[in-house]
Amino acid sequence: MAPDGDRRFVILSWPQRDFSVTKAELVSILAKTAGGSRASADRAFAAFVGGVRESLRQGKSVTISGFGTFVVARRATRNGRHPRNGTAITIPGGRVPKFRASRALKIAVR
Repeated sequence: MAPDGDRRFVILSWPQRDFSVTKAELVSILAKTAGGSRASADRAFAAFVGGVRESLRQGKSVTISGFGTFVVARRATRNGRHPRNGTAITIPGGRVPKFRASRALKIAVR
């Protein structure tokens, strides 16, 4: 049961390393939790990431209830400095992916 009493979430045992989990470790945990093979978990993870990537490429947001929202934001053109010689340069604007954590995720992390 999750800390907020929600029974839909499974508490996973994460590897005890620094503060990051690799894709391979995440796929392994997904396979163990779902009771499937690593290959099927890897395909499912790749499909999820591909779906999010394609939606963002099309300018759509992706909302996962209880987790957060992936959105595309516009970054304005701005002035900067060349790191080697210090001359002024113009950094072009563009679209960048962003993630906004849901309230439930923020509470779980606290």
